[in-house]
Amino acid sequence: MKGIKQTTLRDEVAVSGVGVHSGAPATLTLSPAADDAGIIFRRVSAEGAVEREIRADVRAVTATDLATVLGDASGPICSTAEHLLAALRGLNVDNVTVEIDGPEVPIMDGSAMAFVDALDQAGLTARALPRRYIEVLKPVRVAKGEAFGELRPYEHGFRVEAEISFDHPLIGKQAMALDIEPNSFRREIARSRTFGFMKDVSKLWAAGFALGASLENTVVISEDRVLNPEGLRFADEFVRHKVLDAIGDLALAGLPLIAAYKTVRGGHKLNHSVLTALMADPSAWRVVEDKVQEPARRSRGHADMAAGMAVAAFGPDVS
Repeated sequence: MKGIKQTTLRDEVAVSGVGVHSGAPATLTLSPAADDAGIIFRRVSAEGAVEREIRADVRAVTATDLATVLGDASGPICSTAEHLLAALRGLNVDNVTVEIDGPEVPIMDGSAMAFVDALDQAGLTARALPRRYIEVLKPVRVAKGEAFGELRPYEHGFRVEAEISFDHPLIGKQAMALDIEPNSFRREIARSRTFGFMKDVSKLWAAGFALGASLENTVVISEDRVLNPEGLRFADEFVRHKVLDAIGDLALAGLPLIAAYKTVRGGHKLNHSVLTALMADPSAWRVVEDKVQEPARRSRGHADMAAGMAVAAFGPDVS
């Protein structure tokens, strides 16, 4: 990684859609930002006036129930930021300003692909300063019942290892491990969509969630089949989406990670807990520049399924 410069967007680009949980429309505008700015979220009015601004890092997380919500002491600024954050980190975008005029990042088709396409449209440009990284120096682990997440040293960049287990004939047990860089993110992760179980719809609606969910943006599963007419994009789409969510949640480290992350039966809440534990232990990490690394052998995704085929997810945090 020696000599790699920070990046930002070449041009401004915008996408519009509805929030999967709020059902509210929103337009998201991505703009170039200066060196070391990081990822900045601005909530704007319908007229474009900036109402509040935060830097997207672990301190900005205000809730993790079924989605990652960013805000400050005044309350939430936007929810469901994880797919956009995954696209930014997956494509190595260091500095960007995100303006949003609604309460929730649009769900688009339930994956990160619309954001990848928008970033491709805007283009990336290298800046003057070198990219900085957070290098994990020792394992940091958080366990909650049968679920756990762990960050550990990994000299070859950023790797995600995910395992999930659902008591459902279409899912069962699946696992995937992947070194994350732009090509692998585009090919293996970006198109995987969020999911929900048909049996949970009434309960989610009553709790104020999934008000914008539909077959156009969510893989919906009944007791014995996937209800979406087009079916699945990957046989193991579910675990791939868990990887996508983990990339987005860990982007809130504020800098790219040099680490391997293992998540077992995890979700947004656990991802945030592990990142919080890492940041709380100064002996577990350091900021580095121009770190020289031998490239890892390219790792393709894989899945082990105990039963049937797999589906992708915005489902329970612990699965």
